Amino acid sequence: MPRAATTSDVFNAVAEPCRREILGALAVEECSVGDLVGSLQLSQPVVSKHLAVLRAVRLVDVRNDGRRRVYRLVPTALLPMEEWLAGFRHLWSARLDRFDDVLAELRDDHDRRTAESDR
Repeated sequence: MPRAATTSDVFNAVAEPCRREILGALAVEECSVGDLVGSLQLSQPVVSKHLAVLRAVRLVDVRNDGRRRVYRLVPTALLPMEEWLAGFRHLWSARLDRFDDVLAELRDDHDRRTAESDR
């Protein structure tokens, strides 16, 4: 099966590490291209290219602020990823519950040994 273009959906767009960095920065605050260039240490053409992809899948929105274009994250666009991940959440919950059980056993064992050595 051929790979979908990066502008076809959120999953493909987010697969690229630079775009994830941009999304992370925009999750904190709205930024202009210049702000992103400065904070992420990426070139202006690279940031602009990735913002175009993120806009195409509607992960970011842009507004004019005077002469600047300010970008912001559109959190609702991440819902397809959230819904997909929800199918795996039970696996993590079960593993974390087992981990809690192991920690409790180790703690009980440690407390028992400590009590025995104090006698």
